[in-house]
Amino acid sequence: MTIVFTDVVGSTALGERLDPELLRRVMTMYFDRMRAVLERHGGTVEKYIGDAIVAVFGIPELREDDALRAVRSASEMRTALEALNAELEERHGVRIEARTGVNTGEVLAEDDRPDAPLTADAANTAARLEQAAGSGEVLLGDTTYRLVRDAVAVEPAGPLELKGKADPQVVWRLLDVASA
Repeated sequence: MTIVFTDVVGSTALGERLDPELLRRVMTMYFDRMRAVLERHGGTVEKYIGDAIVAVFGIPELREDDALRAVRSASEMRTALEALNAELEERHGVRIEARTGVNTGEVLAEDDRPDAPLTADAANTAARLEQAAGSGEVLLGDTTYRLVRDAVAVEPAGPLELKGKADPQVVWRLLDVASA
């Protein structure tokens, strides 16, 4: 299973600057656009955590190309955010920045409780990759990279020391991905 963890950068400062109604409108537009991209590629939004989105590829149906579809969605989310930002700047004078981590691994998901949280090192690592990413960046875990290497352009972004990981992690910065 592949996890996409994306988070808005500087949302606390944005919340301080904007009226609560406008902030809700801006964030709702953001969540709607990102969800549409993820679902178009076959992902499922597992949950929202504040201003973060956690999506999975491989639930309820595991596919051979889950990792590639996840990476394509992460790339397309950057493009969709650029278009949204043009709208937001014109209408409200604001921009949103995001960063994303994509990681692949085994995940325990409960069939009888679709709302149960994912249990997995893969999900935790995706979150740590997101935290290590710069604004606008997509960082890929090494397993994800190995699954998609023939369809992506990357540059090394690690090894990185990630919170909770015993050893430095091999990490790749996504530059481009081949279209479907």
